Amino acid sequence: MRLSNVSFRYMRRGPWVLREVELDLRPGEVVEIVGRNGAGKSTLLKLLAGALRPTRGSVVDRPPVVGYAPDAFPTGQPFTVAAYLAAVARIRGVAGPGPWPERLGMTELLDLPLGDLSKGSAHKVGLAQALLASPGLLILDEPFAGLDAQTRAELPVIAGEIAAAGGIVVVSDHQGGLRDLASRRRLSVVDHRLADAPPEAEEARPRLSVVEILVDSAEAPELTAELRARGYDAHLRPAPPPDAPAEADSPTPPDAPTAADATAPATTEVHR
Repeated sequence: MRLSNVSFRYMRRGPWVLREVELDLRPGEVVEIVGRNGAGKSTLLKLLAGALRPTRGSVVDRPPVVGYAPDAFPTGQPFTVAAYLAAVARIRGVAGPGPWPERLGMTELLDLPLGDLSKGSAHKVGLAQALLASPGLLILDEPFAGLDAQTRAELPVIAGEIAAAGGIVVVSDHQGGLRDLASRRRLSVVDHRLADAPPEAEEARPRLSVVEILVDSAEAPELTAELRARGYDAHLRPAPPPDAPAEADSPTPPDAPTAADATAPATTEVHR
């Protein structure tokens, strides 16, 4: 598969998201795409999958079976998980969901409506549908976000199996979930172009910021757990009263929330 001089922008006179991208993908490769948020990684994956067409340039020799798992699975569909996977399996011409519900730790989700799923559970459904038909090209956008430890450990194994069978695997990942897969090739989207990524040991540590999110206390534990699952250093603490004086900087609060009025707001601190 080859991308030749591929450039893309979303509007005719809009800014270029990608410019003059050259990329050869060989059967059996696992390619990790890195880069800052907003660099154009997801756009590149959509071009690879065929969900977008290049504004300039060409994409040729795409494998006939493509599995694509976007970073956010669309849950607004009138299916249970089992019914959705069965429908996708029929479209793909396969007998059923195969081993993927078990391997992705989602068998207990099969009878649930898609709209009732948490973000992490919905993400598993997105991964399962991408794997149903033994893809020759598997594209995963931030696949480790929101996953439990067991499924996070299983994904590199699955990627290695598809590559060993002659498939191409392309993954956009800022959490380093494939770091133990020695055979991967790392590329970086920088200044709208694609280049070899520097060795991980030489990559500059990102600047860190703290984001405070004020939410209802009943929702705070679930939000904090979801942020932690996505790789953020999230901590939960009660919010100060509205008329409380501002506090000086203090050490990171403990993970466990303190007892508080269930109707009072709470603050989730997100360290990135």
